[in-house]
Amino acid sequence: MEQGFIAKPCALRVGIQDSGPYQAQPNAILEKVFVSITKYPDEKRLEGLSKQLDWDVRKIQCWFRHRRNQDKPPTLTKFCESMWRFTFYLCIFCYGIRFLWSSPWFWDIRQCWHSYPYQPLTSGLYYYYIMELAFYWSLMFSQFIDIKRKDFLIMFMHHLATIGLITFSYINNMVRVGTLVMCLHDVSDFLLEAAKLANYAKYQRLCDTLFVIFSAVFVVTRLGIYPFWILNTTFFESWEMIGPYPSWWLFNGLLLILQVLHVIWSYLIVRIAFKALIRGKVSKDDRSDVESSSEEEEATTNSKSPCGSSSSNGANRVNGHMGSSYWAEE
Repeated sequence: MEQGFIAKPCALRVGIQDSGPYQAQPNAILEKVFVSITKYPDEKRLEGLSKQLDWDVRKIQCWFRHRRNQDKPPTLTKFCESMWRFTFYLCIFCYGIRFLWSSPWFWDIRQCWHSYPYQPLTSGLYYYYIMELAFYWSLMFSQFIDIKRKDFLIMFMHHLATIGLITFSYINNMVRVGTLVMCLHDVSDFLLEAAKLANYAKYQRLCDTLFVIFSAVFVVTRLGIYPFWILNTTFFESWEMIGPYPSWWLFNGLLLILQVLHVIWSYLIVRIAFKALIRGKVSKDDRSDVESSSEEEEATTNSKSPCGSSSSNGANRVNGHMGSSYWAEE
């Protein structure tokens, strides 16, 4: 409902068109190569197809690029999906901060283990858990029908570990430390979705700024606060205060899985930022060698001119904020 009545009007208002990607010119030979052999033909195959069809090599490259874009979801769909997630992450983070601000274990994390396991489950804590659990279950199922990402397997493992942690901590009444873990994760998630929204709306300066803020918050919370604050209390302070309870190994094992994923994602973020920086410094590059989420706009431009013609606009885009489009698509 939020996507249909709120996200879509917002997308249209910022100039995102309600239209699908540019359709490649029908060609049986190229379609057979695309479906049966490769979506990214090498130079040798391009030359062979050029002789067979009597087409310019660049025109064939352009056809394959447009054909690949047909399988990608339109920008409007990606905008609506990101806006839904941004709305939830922001709201649940605000709720979590408001709830934890008045909780004693937020200021003294050792309070998580005082009187354990005989700790009361307040209504605010209950609703916090239920909303988070319901959302991650929805992500688990919608992952198979939403936009396919390159980190599908990693995200699947993350959702499994998160659902397992939320459920396990709730059953074992470890909800105090559980609320800290959930709030710590939500603080950077809404920043990433906000950066994606800015990218889809072509507000590239805002996009770049949000991505820098997101990267800093992510590294500080996931590689700093999480291991030295959360894992420290679950590994050492809990052992000291309540002893090696039966579920200690499983609980900390799941938390360690999250930490491994944090390291992997931090590496990906740094790599994407580095690639964006490198691509941003390239000048006069051939547009057919670079693909990003901005290809949809190029396809629209090319529909008004011959596909094989050279475009200076394509080369110039490599110099501007194309890197932001690149990391957003990643």
